[in-house]
This record gives sequence, C-alpha cells and structure tokens, in this order.
Amino acid sequence: MRHGEPQQSGLLLGFTDTPSTDAGIEACIARAAGLKIRALICSDLARACVPARKIAALYGVPLHIDPRWRELDFGAWDGAVPADIAADALNAFRNDPVTNVPPEGESWLHLLARVAEALADMPHSALVIAHAGSIRAAICHLLGLSYQQAWTIDLPYNALLSMKIWSGNGAPMAQITGLRT
Repeated sequence: MRHGEPQQSGLLLGFTDTPSTDAGIEACIARAAGLKIRALICSDLARACVPARKIAALYGVPLHIDPRWRELDFGAWDGAVPADIAADALNAFRNDPVTNVPPEGESWLHLLARVAEALADMPHSALVIAHAGSIRAAICHLLGLSYQQAWTIDLPYNALLSMKIWSGNGAPMAQITGLRT
C-alpha cells in the first residue's frame, strides 16, 4: 500500500520525513479493512510508519519497520518543487534514472537492490506500507518490468496493490492479483 497523502504534497519527498495528513492516515486504515494480514512492514518514514502503527494495532499483528522500503533518495532535490529543478536535468532523470541520478541522490539500481533485499526477508501474508518509488521497484524486481513499464501503473496515495509471490527457479516470481485506488 502506498502511504496516504503527505502534509507537503507536490514535492519530491524522497527521504524528507514529512507525515501524512490525518485524512491520508484514515484512508490507509480504511483501505486495509478486511485484509487478512499476518504481519505489517513499513518504511521508517512517518508518512508510511504512522498509518502502519495504527493498522498493526487494529489487527493485533507485528510491525516491522524497515528503511529499505524508503522512497528513492532525491539528494539535493529532496523536498523540492519539481518546477524549481532545471527542466533538462529533471527530464533526463525521469527518462533514465539509472544513469541520470539526482545530485547527491540515489540511483534507480540502488533502490532496486535495497527493495530486492527487503523482499527476500519478507514474511508471507504481509502488508507493506511504502512509497511509489519503492513499490515500483518491487514491481520491477518481481515481474521483470522496466522502470518505464512500472510507471504505467498508477499508484495514487493509499493505493493497494495485491501480489501473489512465490519462488521459481531460485528467484522470486509474482503475479498482480489486484489494484485498488
């Protein structure tokens, strides 16, 4: 599940730790209604962690806070309004985040690697509350999609992407079983 709407919306909020609005937190709690959750995992950033704590308490399940599920680190761009970044630099990053890394930021390949590690440690029937970037990295890793293909999947705030994950030939494999937005 993607976290609820942050209090500072419209910014590149990679590692910037801004909380969700109260309505965003409530939307995440409502989205979790009826799920069969055995464990809950979340990023250590407040916009993911606060709703995760509330949902874990409601369901009586363990909560694992894992910084590997953080958003991409936008480095010097973190917390910036996209319009304030040089258009050519931002477009280069959007078109190829592997070779056009934000200044002092994290590459797409690094994000993919840390999310792959988090997925390898994930228990069964877990709800993960994270960020659009880390969720898309999981999609790429599990489904073999490119960065551009993953961006064709709309992940608005508090979207719930359900996946069935299994081991196949030593590597994880997955199937999308639902998307609620």
